Amino acid sequence: MHLARFPRVRLAHLPTPLEVAPRLSEMLGLELWIKRDDCTGLAGGGNKTRKLEFLVGAALDDDCDTLVTQGAVQSNHVRQTAAAAAACGLNCEVILEERTGSRAEDYMGNGNVLLDKLFGAAIRFVPRDTDMTAELEKTADDVRERGGRPYVIPGGGSNAIGALGYVDCAREIVVQADEFDLELDRIVCATGSAGTQGGLVAGLAVMGADIPVLGIGVRAPRPKQEEMVFKLATETAVMLGRPEAVSRDQVVADCDYVGEGYGQIDPGVVEALRLAARTDGLLLDPVYTGKAMKGLIALARSGALQGETVVFIHTGGAQGLFGYQSEIGDLF
Repeated sequence: MHLARFPRVRLAHLPTPLEVAPRLSEMLGLELWIKRDDCTGLAGGGNKTRKLEFLVGAALDDDCDTLVTQGAVQSNHVRQTAAAAAACGLNCEVILEERTGSRAEDYMGNGNVLLDKLFGAAIRFVPRDTDMTAELEKTADDVRERGGRPYVIPGGGSNAIGALGYVDCAREIVVQADEFDLELDRIVCATGSAGTQGGLVAGLAVMGADIPVLGIGVRAPRPKQEEMVFKLATETAVMLGRPEAVSRDQVVADCDYVGEGYGQIDPGVVEALRLAARTDGLLLDPVYTGKAMKGLIALARSGALQGETVVFIHTGGAQGLFGYQSEIGDLF
């Protein structure tokens, strides 16, 4: 894959640990390993840091001075982008969509939003269902009018450049599995903007590592989610010079655990947060890893994962818990 061909800024603490979760494993009837991408370091860690290494590398290679991106109000991606900009001496402009409809004080001002401000990002809030692509271009035009040189990063950092970060993660997982003599049956991750799952699928396919990736959806219905992941995985394989590597049957998303919608808390998410914390001391987040773990727990209880060796990608996001205190604070 030779990722050194691509511009890159080293922002993450890599490789992240691969750790067994013994009590969750026993409870769920499988051998569960956690890929600790909550430990990437930047701004408290998270999966977006891997993507930002390549995205910020491309921005600097293009002589840009301002990162422009978007996300939901409690976006982990925006937090890490704001931190990456600060770490690299760049300006940062972000658009936060009021996607969940919550106007709670902690949701609008604590958690990731508080950290966005601390890192110095210029923040603009927009209503739910705003055309975020158009808003990114509008913000980029504003930066140009002020004499700046913007670099636009899509939501979640999820394009082929950003997905290279999870191509690299796929390589790490295979190396670590070999070191532990693990024969992996499955990798499970949250799937939303598609960059994490798409990068993993592309990386594993290009390496020829026959490890299925199951994405647990957090927003879109299955047909749309799988279409997004397949498109991005294919584009990433093209960047790697292996356009034929990814096939449609390598992309699987289970979107039965979205609940009432993106960022909406339900009893299954609360149970997943509580179980992970009280069995193996893992802090998950309410939006991504909490829903992915909710799905994994349900699948394990149904017998679908019985006896398997599974790697769960912990994509971080515990900072967002503080934005949901008013919703979940009394549920434990």
